[in-house]
Amino acid sequence: MIYLDNAATTFPKPVEVYEEVLTCMKNYGASPGRSSHDMALKASAKILETRQLLSNMFGVKNPLNMIFTCNATEGLNIGIKGLLKSNDHAISTIIEHNSVLRPLKSLNKKGVELTLLGVDDNGYVNLNDIKNEIKKNTKAIIINHASNVIGSIQNIEEIGSIAKENNIIFIVDASQSAGLIPIDVEICNIDILAFPGHKGLYGPQGTGALYIKEGLKMSNFKEGGTGSDSKSTLQPEYMPDKYESGTLNTPAIAGLCEGLKFINRIGIECIRTHEEDLITYLYEKLSKLPYIKIYGESTYKNRCPVLSFNIDGVDSSMVGYLLNKKGIAIRTGYHCAPLIHDMLGTSNIGTARISVGYFNTLEEIEYTVQAIKDIFI
Repeated sequence: MIYLDNAATTFPKPVEVYEEVLTCMKNYGASPGRSSHDMALKASAKILETRQLLSNMFGVKNPLNMIFTCNATEGLNIGIKGLLKSNDHAISTIIEHNSVLRPLKSLNKKGVELTLLGVDDNGYVNLNDIKNEIKKNTKAIIINHASNVIGSIQNIEEIGSIAKENNIIFIVDASQSAGLIPIDVEICNIDILAFPGHKGLYGPQGTGALYIKEGLKMSNFKEGGTGSDSKSTLQPEYMPDKYESGTLNTPAIAGLCEGLKFINRIGIECIRTHEEDLITYLYEKLSKLPYIKIYGESTYKNRCPVLSFNIDGVDSSMVGYLLNKKGIAIRTGYHCAPLIHDMLGTSNIGTARISVGYFNTLEEIEYTVQAIKDIFI
């Protein structure tokens, strides 16, 4: 199988990821932070190591401000619902994933004002549009760093400056950019950063993390055992315990740790260059076929490596089905980002999406192009 659905979950993972998950389960799969025996201490040390590696990657000064989540969706729910209250105003965009749109829509029914900004044909939000929508009660700006549909990368450094100048909380969804595009929370004035572990960080599914800026006051929607202050029936107020109730997924986090080490060995720029070369080659080949429409701008200098397209007269789901018969795995449909399809004109058909990863090869891309020609000419 040629796997080209890396924007959903990267596959395969570095072999070290698989090995460490199994090693943890076999040798130190105890509950971290709960006991003083050797296995629990080793599990705790692995959690701390991973937390530190994540902090280093995103310029976080205090690793305790990086909390573990099950995925980016959980992190975004913690941040959005923990921050916004009735009569607050939030600014976001139509390009967002449902992990942002659905929490915002839910809060909108409870009195949170919501502004969803449009984007241009290439998927970029206008900075002046953000400035013009700021009100006295604007509490947060929430931005998808890189679109999972057309790959457009927003200028989060400039948006972060706008937020800081207006004393607004800046929340960034880095689901498609974490591990692929350098992000520094200090330089970009990011207050809350959510990302999964199973995409660009090469970790297992069921992993993710959320950075919360030092001193930022938010409510938590989950209480329970933390291994700390166990005599008290009240949830700890300090980080990361305030948001990390229950036993962490130590084997998966151990695998994520190896994924982070892999990125550090290879280098983010090297990974991005390889993926950019593959997706650019794919774009050049597919753009020459008159029956294919590709969405988004033509250059990948400011896009992550996803390519959404449609074939004249063929439903996107059928494209995926026929490519699967050829041994090629892609994503079809709306990609959990429904509002962008109104802008693209694909609200009735969705798109077929190819997303490459570091372990894809030029030969696989060439095979995919030929398969599309063979099926649809």
